[in-house]
Amino acid sequence: MSDEGLKKALLKCAVGFDTSEIVEEYAVDEGELKLVKRKVTKRDVPPDIKAVKMLLDGESDISGMSDEELEERRKKLIEMLKEDKNEQG
Repeated sequence: MSDEGLKKALLKCAVGFDTSEIVEEYAVDEGELKLVKRKVTKRDVPPDIKAVKMLLDGESDISGMSDEELEERRKKLIEMLKEDKNEQG
């Protein structure tokens, strides 16, 4: 994975995201596998403050920042991501 790909993945974790998990069960019927059950579970993955810290680490010294300050920086990152999505599509 490229540095850009890693940064995008880290940004995704920093702002939170939705995901789906698919579980399928198969059975053998007359020598063939057939799908008998499919379950799709959707869930929200909340923002990760550690990912925010990692993103900000390269920008400035965050070691002395409070949780409130980090939360404010996280909100700014979310806004940046929204702007980037609007520009792309």
